[in-house]
Amino acid sequence: SNPFEVKVNRQKFDILGRKTKNDVGLPGVSRSKAIKKRNQTLLKEYKEREKTNVFKDKRFGEYNTKITPEEKMIRRFALERQQNYGKKNIYNLNEDEELTHYGQSLAEIEKLNDIVDSDSDTEERGTLSAELTAAHFGGGGGLLRKKVSSEQQDEEEEKPKSRKELIEEMIAKSKQEKQERQTRRESALELTEKLDKDWKEIQTLIARKTPKSERKDKEVEKPKPDEYDMIVRELGFEMKAKPSERLKTEEELAKEEQARLQKLEADRLRRMRGINEQANKKRPSHMSADDLADGFILDKDDRRLLSYKDGKINIENEEEKEEEEGEEEEEEEGEEEDDNEEESQEESAGEDEEDDAADSHSDLESDLESEEEAAGNKEGKKHKANENESQNVEKLDPKSEAAKSELPYTFAVPESYETFKSLLAGRTVEQQLVILERVQKCNHPSLAVGNKAKLEKLFGFLLEYIGELATLDLPELRTIDKLVLPLYNLCQMFPEAASDSIKFILRDAAHDLEEVIEVKGRAAFPGLDTLIYLKIISLLFPTSDFWHPVVTPAFMYMSQLLTKCRITTLQDVIKGLFICCLFLEYVSLSKRFVPELINFLLGVLHISLPKNQAQGYTVVHPFTPVGKNLELLFVCDKEDLKSWEKQNVPLSIVTRLKETSKTEINHIRLSCLALCFDLIKKCAALYESLPSFHEIMHPVRILLTQHVPVNEYPEKMQEWYHSALKELENKVKHYTPLICEKKKPVPLKQYTPKIVKVLEFGRKQAGSKKEQERKQLIQRHKRELKGAIREIRKDNQYLARMQLSEIMERDSARKRKVKELLGSLATQEGEWKAMKRKKWKS
Repeated sequence: SNPFEVKVNRQKFDILGRKTKNDVGLPGVSRSKAIKKRNQTLLKEYKEREKTNVFKDKRFGEYNTKITPEEKMIRRFALERQQNYGKKNIYNLNEDEELTHYGQSLAEIEKLNDIVDSDSDTEERGTLSAELTAAHFGGGGGLLRKKVSSEQQDEEEEKPKSRKELIEEMIAKSKQEKQERQTRRESALELTEKLDKDWKEIQTLIARKTPKSERKDKEVEKPKPDEYDMIVRELGFEMKAKPSERLKTEEELAKEEQARLQKLEADRLRRMRGINEQANKKRPSHMSADDLADGFILDKDDRRLLSYKDGKINIENEEEKEEEEGEEEEEEEGEEEDDNEEESQEESAGEDEEDDAADSHSDLESDLESEEEAAGNKEGKKHKANENESQNVEKLDPKSEAAKSELPYTFAVPESYETFKSLLAGRTVEQQLVILERVQKCNHPSLAVGNKAKLEKLFGFLLEYIGELATLDLPELRTIDKLVLPLYNLCQMFPEAASDSIKFILRDAAHDLEEVIEVKGRAAFPGLDTLIYLKIISLLFPTSDFWHPVVTPAFMYMSQLLTKCRITTLQDVIKGLFICCLFLEYVSLSKRFVPELINFLLGVLHISLPKNQAQGYTVVHPFTPVGKNLELLFVCDKEDLKSWEKQNVPLSIVTRLKETSKTEINHIRLSCLALCFDLIKKCAALYESLPSFHEIMHPVRILLTQHVPVNEYPEKMQEWYHSALKELENKVKHYTPLICEKKKPVPLKQYTPKIVKVLEFGRKQAGSKKEQERKQLIQRHKRELKGAIREIRKDNQYLARMQLSEIMERDSARKRKVKELLGSLATQEGEWKAMKRKKWKS
């Protein structure tokens, strides 16, 4: 062994009596062993990585005796279909369809397995006779045998025929069979033709028309077609898919709508003025067959001067002159309509005269005579034309009146509120909606540049008009309800302008409220118009947003109304309950907590009780525990309590409470109290998920259970009361009370010293047996993991060396071949140059 390849593993301390296994190491020997082992295993696997020399039976269930053969076949068929399912060509769209021709697959026909003469019989197609197969493929053994004759009993044997004789006999037989088939076919054709002729002769004798009565009976007797047959026929006649027209853009739709309205408006104006469209059309004058057009007079010289410019006929100047003359004539007609009407009457009279002259063969006379006759009869015809025109006007009067009563189809956007108000004045609600719709369609923003600003102004005018309708002595709430739809459409078209308009109204209302509070210290509820604006905000804008430029200011304004406006009259209670309803509508999706709502409902219940001190609950501003406006909703009249029936409280009743009787006022008070119970029930359902729900509703529950005189109320009122109280009491608490967390008590520090066993350096600390086994297992796992990683690294290095050697061999072979090619080319070049030199020398 080479001493330079010996490695001595020295120990730090020599210990007597300890045997060491690896005092001396041989790294060269171990390396050669490892390479030899890898050559036998890893290298062999690397070279055979793409080779398969073992046959494996992968048939499903071949060695499984528990599966029956039928199940094996079914399962194998399913696996085969599953494997072929994903391997189809993605561009073959009709791969599941099989094309056929006369019931035979085209794929089989293309294989050309059936090449048979067209004259051969269909039954024998694709088959060969036994004699032919024996002669060509059997070596003639079957054909060269001795044929046994019919006189076998006499034992007379015939001579065997040669191959040539047999083939000739076979050809003669085939020709004879072919001839027979041809004759049979011709005879069949002759018979069919004869039969057709005989049938035509007989058919003329048989055919006769059946009477109508028999036809009707037969039609009645016909069975009705089956539903399945009807569906099949419908599918057969169903229209195939056709390319549909593209969807039109908003601008195109607006232009079409504008053109339609303009056309309708022009028709309406024509009907209103009594202009008959058919009368304006020129009727062709009657011409007799013998008319030679001798009376034709040329009023104007239509001949054009022929001129050329740049090699082309120049006719533009004449056309321009004609257009200018036509425009001048139109202007003159617009200025003097009456004169034109008279002239048209004279022309029509002249045309009638010409027609009469043509009928009386005036074309044979001279031009002068026809002119004199026309001048003589002009006055009489003019008088008759005036009478006919007056009769037509009388007939058209009803149509013109109806056209005047119709709404115009085109409207311009009003520039001011006065013009907008005059446009809608005296119109019904339906007519107002039609007018607003036509204003929007005729002035769509896509039709002109300034239409957007005009329609933005229209939103403000409509909003102001709604407020004016709400401030009337008898507010037209139904009209307002109908006008919300065009308001919503405008808001969707111009959201920024709509939000600015409503924010301006809210800003003014909040500013007025603050001024009144600063001056008087208290404020009253706003008018009906402001309340309707708040209701419209919930319809135009999303109320569930966390912050909104319009809804959030409206929220703040409504909360100020419920906290800063004093409750002095029944009208204030109704307005406050209306705002509470709006609050519930605003927060129905977001479930945002509104404390002003709960406080106001508590105050409404408080003013429905008789005068006494509040016990168990506190009343928040604007309600007071003591004062003169405490019993606003308290009803003590028993007759009114008995006669009360549940009814909705309309918002318009605020303006006419002074005119109502005492009984009606008591009924309104009870209706307000029932509405309060209903709102409490809705609040309980809305805020039940809040952790502090029971604490929030605790004052309301105390007031309902301890202070409300339920027995004095009618039965329907008691039902509302019990449903609200049940909704409050059935809610389960969603939280647990806070308690101190349970912890293990911390022991007191002791001064007793802790004794730890000190072991020798380098030795493992002793422990339990399980702990020692666990540590040994961990140590062994670490050692094996390191060894495995080291071996994997060496295997990768070995494979890398093998791959590099393969690359080097390929490169050396390529270089050798290139060198040989270059050498051969150099020798050829040298020989060619030598031959060239010899030619020059010679």
